[in-house]
Amino acid sequence: MQDSLSISLIQLHQIWHDAEANLTTAQSEIAKILEADIVVLPEMWASGFTMYAHKNYQHTAEALRLMKEWSVDLDACVIASLITKVEDQYYNRLYAIVGGEIITTYDKKHLFRHSGEDRFFEPGDKKSIITYKGWKLNLNICYDLRFPVWCRNLEDFDIQLFTANWPDKRISAWDTLLRARAIENQCYVLGTNCYGNDVWGNSYAGHTAIVDYNGAVVSSLSDTSGIVSATINKEALMQFRESLPFLRDRDRFTLG
Repeated sequence: MQDSLSISLIQLHQIWHDAEANLTTAQSEIAKILEADIVVLPEMWASGFTMYAHKNYQHTAEALRLMKEWSVDLDACVIASLITKVEDQYYNRLYAIVGGEIITTYDKKHLFRHSGEDRFFEPGDKKSIITYKGWKLNLNICYDLRFPVWCRNLEDFDIQLFTANWPDKRISAWDTLLRARAIENQCYVLGTNCYGNDVWGNSYAGHTAIVDYNGAVVSSLSDTSGIVSATINKEALMQFRESLPFLRDRDRFTLG
């Protein structure tokens, strides 16, 4: 087990429906990272969050190739979501890549009905928890953040991760819910958001953040693109849980 993990969250300046620009920008940001165990990019990082899946899924192969390359170059777990087509269905699919190989995927469970995501994408039906360097990570995408039963820490995971395109008009909810998920689950929370403006007039200031197991913001970034970095510690997490063993009293919800 590795007691500490170095985290780098990329608050990418996304250009909607311009994969070439996004891949180039992401490559430039990745080049700034000297060392990391986990690297996370925003939701649908190659295209921006869009319902035009049929016009943008073709860039996923190149985006995945780059993610695999970065995972090898940095010796890191690289995580992000991309539009993925399987037969005739589209998925908002998160990929976790280590050593140039996809170690798991997660299909977004809660599709954002307000934008019509449920009409263009298929929902996932399974949680995704991976073990990496002795840490358990629970993987989620954007809107999942609003659903505490789905996010409930029944598996004793150490980190809960959310990759997102979360607009400014609801950014106070993002800030609050990241801290709430950390507090109620006694885990680190990684929230990676984008920066920029989409084609529908929504602005994104980011508020990418690393939150500790007590709800304190360890590192964050707003109003610009860039990288949010911090080192998190497993021993500190376990000592906190031992001193305040709230998880022992958690409700055992059953998900249908």
